[in-house]
Amino acid sequence: MAEQQKVAEELEKMAYEPLLPVEKKLIAWSLILGVGLLGILIWISYTFFPAGH
Repeated sequence: MAEQQKVAEELEKMAYEPLLPVEKKLIAWSLILGVGLLGILIWISYTFFPAGH
């Protein structure tokens, strides 16, 4: 419990830092790439391995 309390106190001391524009772009590109690749993998699965569908 004492360890969690120390962590909570340190987090309260930290100043708020908003995301930089480049960080927002990296997050957006990562999400877009992840969803796109997931779509491609699903398409490949349905196209080349149709047995279970």
